[in-house]
Amino acid sequence: MLATLDPKQRRSLLVALFTLLLLRGRIADLPKCILSRLRNVASRPEVSQEELAQALQQVYVDEPDGSKTLLVPYKGKISKVTIKPTSPSTLAANAKRFPLVPASHKPSLDKTFLRQLWAIMRIAFPSWHSKESLIFVSHSFFLVLRTVLSVAVARLDGRIVRDLVSADGVGFLKGLGLWFLLAIPSTYTNSMIRHLQAKLSLRMRTRLTRYTDDLYLSSAPDLRYYRVALEAGLDDVDQYITSDIAAFCDALSGIYGNVLKPSLDLVLFTSQLSRSLGIRGTAMLFLNYYITAKILRAVTPAFGRLAAVEARLEGEYRAGMGRVGRESEEVAFYGGGLQERSILWRAYLRLIKHVNSIYKIRIAYEWTEDFVIKYLWSAAGYCLISIPVFFTRRRHVGVQTQGPKPREGVDNEVANRTETYISSRRLLLSLADAGGRLMYAYKDLLELAGLTTRLYTLLSTLHNLPPLPLPSPSAKDIVALRNVDVGVPTIAPAFAAADDASESGSNKGAGTVLVKGLSFELEQGEHLMITGSNGVGKTAIARVLAGLWAAQGGGEVSRPWGKSGVFVVPQRAYMVTGTLLDQIIYPDTYPQFVASGRTHEELMDILTAVNLAYLPAREGGWTTRKEWRDVLSGGEKQRMGMARVFYHRPKFAILDECTSAVSSDVEGRMYEHAKSLGITLITISLRPALMRYHTQLLTVAGDGTGRWSLKRIGTAEERMDLDREIVSLENRLAEVGRWEARLKELEQLLSAQESP
Repeated sequence: MLATLDPKQRRSLLVALFTLLLLRGRIADLPKCILSRLRNVASRPEVSQEELAQALQQVYVDEPDGSKTLLVPYKGKISKVTIKPTSPSTLAANAKRFPLVPASHKPSLDKTFLRQLWAIMRIAFPSWHSKESLIFVSHSFFLVLRTVLSVAVARLDGRIVRDLVSADGVGFLKGLGLWFLLAIPSTYTNSMIRHLQAKLSLRMRTRLTRYTDDLYLSSAPDLRYYRVALEAGLDDVDQYITSDIAAFCDALSGIYGNVLKPSLDLVLFTSQLSRSLGIRGTAMLFLNYYITAKILRAVTPAFGRLAAVEARLEGEYRAGMGRVGRESEEVAFYGGGLQERSILWRAYLRLIKHVNSIYKIRIAYEWTEDFVIKYLWSAAGYCLISIPVFFTRRRHVGVQTQGPKPREGVDNEVANRTETYISSRRLLLSLADAGGRLMYAYKDLLELAGLTTRLYTLLSTLHNLPPLPLPSPSAKDIVALRNVDVGVPTIAPAFAAADDASESGSNKGAGTVLVKGLSFELEQGEHLMITGSNGVGKTAIARVLAGLWAAQGGGEVSRPWGKSGVFVVPQRAYMVTGTLLDQIIYPDTYPQFVASGRTHEELMDILTAVNLAYLPAREGGWTTRKEWRDVLSGGEKQRMGMARVFYHRPKFAILDECTSAVSSDVEGRMYEHAKSLGITLITISLRPALMRYHTQLLTVAGDGTGRWSLKRIGTAEERMDLDREIVSLENRLAEVGRWEARLKELEQLLSAQESP
């Protein structure tokens, strides 16, 4: 067979076969190389169980440059991941790119969307030499390569059919060999496009999640995680961070490929078709583009707004499920399962009703879209292909424009026409697919606009939340309030202005003042007890003292800075995820515990002081990891809170009814131990027995006027108050006889009425 070919054809065929064999050999050796590398990785020595436990306990290692190296135990080894926190200067610089948008803004494809997307992209792609940028460039290269390969495949397809129609066996075999050669880069390109798209989405999600976590979980004086709902009015932040960021990254990485590749296809395929279609065909092709865009734009719904509403309803349903999980014991005690099921079912029905409405809207849109893209474009394609045949004088014009070969037979005209038809038809089908993906991309762009608005809302809200005022400087370590109005924080002015732009007459700036003009000064060694009826603002005073709420009324707050100055123990004890040791040293971490030089013996002494010395033996040691919120009882969790006070030994400790579930004898021993450590106590409680451990008593009236009184315990004034209370009780006891006589009279009247 080779003898029948001319030297040039034989040389081309041999080169093709040699290239195929060379590639086949390299591909065959590729699994061996991969296995060899995997063996090298697997040959690393496994670490011991003690080292794994140590890494699990330590979690991370602080680096000199401020970064942290996470220690991740995996399959008997320890992987290290470097995490660089976002610097405050970067956060401050990015804040200028996130101004607040009015609450009335609806997501759409406009300048606002582009500005929001650009601000978020500056975070996802911090520099041109970042890993995200490298993946982006690689993804773009393979998208362009796939378009070039599509053109080559279309031309080769026409050539193979031409050789088949003209019965050219040699040309057919050469085309078939080139077909298999093109299959190798084509399949690899398709796989790399999908891989790089998923990789780009994951890298962007990691970058945005780390940035959002650094911004959201900020320390004092920002405390955005605590204040974002109360002062900014943004609820369901967990939905924004966990779901919306992932959906945004998937949509953005997908929309890029769905816009760049079809756009490039339109340009290249149109240029290729213009060679065979001529001026008339090219003009009709662009007319087809225009008509299609006008039709689909007219019938496209507001997918961006629908996507934003769906994400919000999804967040509400998710928050409801989380609430039941957190409060499961309380719900079980009340037997409120049916009520909670009804609440969740209503939230789910709202979500499903909205999703079903989207599906109904999509029926008409997708019907129109499929009709236009598949059938209208196919009919237009046949008409365009017929133009060179019916309306041009040179019937043989096609992709191959050179003249007839000397040895071609009488069927050359039919073969060339067939080649033109096959190549043009394949290009038109690819062109229709590109146009369809562009039209689909318009719908995806609208959905991306909705996700962009939600993510931008989160970031702009966090960036524009003003920091809390710092405490006034003091020459000595004291806790003092000077003419402070204690009240519930209001919506920050910036957010109130954004809301007022769409809601006229709103009074969100009006707050509730609980205590007016509160003033006192507490030095070390002077213990204060705050009392009053429920709901009068006792815990609100603790929040102002701790720096969680800003002082109102122009007053000043003085306190030592940091957890070594003021340490707060709330009534509802919080158990952190981690080991038993982590529960005691919280909010410190294990590396900080090691750096401090403290020992397990000291921790055991602390547990003995709070009557929890049995916990290490009962739970399996210091490194035991459990869900401590469910393992420990209410009293044990409150005593663990006191153990944290003894571990950190602050100058002042605010105890907000944190011993309400502890017996009186253990409570008394813990208070005495705290005073022996030199800790000044600020206690919020309704138990009169705790007054003996304090020197001052702050009483909040609770009559709606914001009145309060401050007295020193053990003074003549306090004794006069006690005497007045004794006289009042004696007067009430003196009336007991009269009440008993009246009770007997009523019983006699009732017995007389019941007798026949």
